[in-house]
Amino acid sequence: MNSVTAQPSLRFDGIKPIHGDECTIKSNRPVNGEYRLMVLAASSKLLDCEPGQFFHLLCPVTGDLHPYLRRPMSIYGYYPDAGELHFLYKVTGEGTSALATLNPGDTLNVLGPLGRGFDILPRWTNLLLVARGVGLATLAPLALKARRLNRRLTAICSARSEDVLMSLDYFRSLDVDVIAVTDADGTSNVDHLRFIIERLIREDGIDAMYTCGSNRILNLLQAVGKTHDIPGQIALEQQMACGIGMCQCCVRAFTRNGAIVNERVCREGPVFDLQEAIGC
Repeated sequence: MNSVTAQPSLRFDGIKPIHGDECTIKSNRPVNGEYRLMVLAASSKLLDCEPGQFFHLLCPVTGDLHPYLRRPMSIYGYYPDAGELHFLYKVTGEGTSALATLNPGDTLNVLGPLGRGFDILPRWTNLLLVARGVGLATLAPLALKARRLNRRLTAICSARSEDVLMSLDYFRSLDVDVIAVTDADGTSNVDHLRFIIERLIREDGIDAMYTCGSNRILNLLQAVGKTHDIPGQIALEQQMACGIGMCQCCVRAFTRNGAIVNERVCREGPVFDLQEAIGC
């Protein structure tokens, strides 16, 4: 691991230690016209992760780009044997544009792993992932964990068009049954997604459902889950300042036991019970 200037770790009850470290960029390349894959050399303490957790990245200040706050970013992959931490990201603003300027050999300050990740309960043997766009990045480590636990997994991957569909080959390499849908061919609408999911329930059964991001997918899976009594979890995206629960910037409302509760996405999440989430 090529890292320097390790910083003290933090620990919160029920959550693994949080570490700050300088990691060396191994690669930072485009994967299509919108997304990039960044690979960092990372220490074993940073790689003690769970699917669904995230890191807070200190984006570089360079040229006309002056990002002020850290950027929360879901883990796309963590590989202790290789000493690598992977992030898949879309260049959309000042922070991610600054990240895109990093080259092999540069360093990046990261803080994490942060938050609470996904669960795969012992009785959940047939799993369904449904995600759109960069939400697939958050679910990729869950697919790897499911493979290691010998669970059957189906991934419905949605995007605007075929050229920006991501992670299909990666999921297939893990023996995941992949179903690709796009806006361009008219297969990504909610009615068609529900048709696919209902068919999977009839033919193979689904024990748990997972998603990230999209409100329309959240609403669909909540409805299917209530109809068929299928549990699920969602990883939520939210703007953050500190990433460790102190600033209250990422508070969202949830429904629980008939009441509305407010929780911090960075600390109590970013993974929550599917039925408790309220779309924005």
